[in-house]
Amino acid sequence: MRPKKLFIFLADGVGLRNFAFTQFYALGKARGYEVVFWNASPFALSDMGYTEIKIPRAKNHRWSELVKNAQIQIELTLNKQRSQDAVYDSYRFPSSPKTAPAWVKKFLLSLLIFSNQSQKGLLRIQRLLAYLEKKTPYYSYCLELLQQEKPDLLFCTNQRLSLALAPIMSAQSLQIPTASFIFSWDNLPKGTKLVQPDYYLVWSQHMKSELQYYYPQVADAHIKITGTPQFESHFDNSLKQSREEFFAEHGLDVTKKYICFSGDDITTSPNDPIYLADLARAVRKLNEKGQALGILFRRCPVDFSDRYDAVLDEFKDCLVSVAPNWEKQGVDWNTILPTQADTRLLVNTVFHTEFVINLGSSMVFDYVAQQKACAYIRYDVANCAVADWSVQKIYNFIHFRSMPSATAVYWIDSAVAMKGVIVKMLSNTEPVVVDQAQVWFEKINQQPAQLASERIWNTFDELLN
Repeated sequence: MRPKKLFIFLADGVGLRNFAFTQFYALGKARGYEVVFWNASPFALSDMGYTEIKIPRAKNHRWSELVKNAQIQIELTLNKQRSQDAVYDSYRFPSSPKTAPAWVKKFLLSLLIFSNQSQKGLLRIQRLLAYLEKKTPYYSYCLELLQQEKPDLLFCTNQRLSLALAPIMSAQSLQIPTASFIFSWDNLPKGTKLVQPDYYLVWSQHMKSELQYYYPQVADAHIKITGTPQFESHFDNSLKQSREEFFAEHGLDVTKKYICFSGDDITTSPNDPIYLADLARAVRKLNEKGQALGILFRRCPVDFSDRYDAVLDEFKDCLVSVAPNWEKQGVDWNTILPTQADTRLLVNTVFHTEFVINLGSSMVFDYVAQQKACAYIRYDVANCAVADWSVQKIYNFIHFRSMPSATAVYWIDSAVAMKGVIVKMLSNTEPVVVDQAQVWFEKINQQPAQLASERIWNTFDELLN
């Protein structure tokens, strides 16, 4: 009897981080599975000793991007109508065409949206997208390969990728079971669920409820709660370095305690360099009063801009940049890929810093996984480069409504208040913050967090038996 064969469709850095740079592959092999990565990313998984099949010509239909964008906009409109909540408009990003072809595309997009703003219209758009993808050479390739390889299950690591449509649909046409992972805690309200597999793997009961709310056609039995492998590495003590080794490797001062400032992408937080400078000024003032503090700056992994350079240069006395180990292998966001070394770097960044400060980042969960606190920045600045941007817009996003208590993080409501919050966090006089952050973590991600990969394999066992 041949072993069960699992095909893992992987096309981006998130899939690499969750399913290639964790214990996931080894656990599957230990259970006797034949695990094959169907790899549409630029990363060479064979270099890690994994079995992979590289996809040589993964290309969507030329009109699929337009239809996909129409689907997202229609879903946001339907979500707004269903909930009577204007927050869904904040997930839209209006375009400003600069060429004649771009204006034509915008007009066609508007036409598609206008003529399909109903549940029936959404179904028409989804069928149109499926029709277009089935006309591509990519779909024919997927169909032919799956007929040859005959996997027992196709698992997609990301529910929002257009490149996943052809693999999922071709597998379903051959009656091969399909499953997809919802890869982020904020994805479902955004209308970005493109694939329609047989089964969905979600982080928690909270995410399952969200999936059922936005997509009531998905049967309860077809949603499996597994947690995410994203946080497993924080529980692997073999990844942790000594303080001396980590500080020497990154040019840190062993006489200082370090605060982590984790950056967001430029769309989420265009004012991050200002916030970082405000933090550096607060640290300088505390050091003048006898503290020995430093700032470890970890930028957003997909932000390769120079927008922090002036701040890093001005505050060299207390600010050190420890950049994520991600590599830019193309122009699109999904070709900016993590390395295995970044898993270790992130674990040790959390382990060797006192706490983290940021604007609404999921790093709150990385820190609470190691029982450390997070402070969220909650103030606007003068002369913001983006006219309609505000911190209130960010914290009004649906995923922040999952916070069980406002005390799950510290709040920094002004640059002046920065110093006082730092002192409070260093003194650790409010352990309730970490306790409430843990409650939030348990709501967002199935516990124990370190057993997510094992639960995913249990789900595959269940589906195939």
